[in-house]
Amino acid sequence: MGGQHLNQPVVGIAADRANGGYWEVAGDGGVFSFGAPFFGSTGRLHLNRPVVAINASPDGDGYRFVASDGGIFDFGDAGYFGSRGGQPLNAPVTGMATTADDHGYWEVAADGGIFDFGDAGFHGSRG
Repeated sequence: MGGQHLNQPVVGIAADRANGGYWEVAGDGGVFSFGAPFFGSTGRLHLNRPVVAINASPDGDGYRFVASDGGIFDFGDAGYFGSRGGQPLNAPVTGMATTADDHGYWEVAADGGIFDFGDAGFHGSRG
């Protein structure tokens, strides 16, 4: 998106392993598809907190992103398994990872706290 006017800066990228493309996500949840199918975005919605990370479904038929308050936004076949959105946090969420079967995910906070959803197991944290 270099040279393009953006409402918010790009904060993450996810590979579409099925099609060889990728998605970029901006802080407002705007999604930019390059060689990958577009499934939607939150670019025109008011979010409580900015988006900080994106990840893709293994089959390339969806993606989800997370905001710094732990809110999850899912598109395509990326399943929703819960979130920390609307709940108090000691530190903002800074990233996420998806389980191998895509039936769960972890959120990680700036203090090292881990939040697990779906079939993502909890194995400890520094938070």
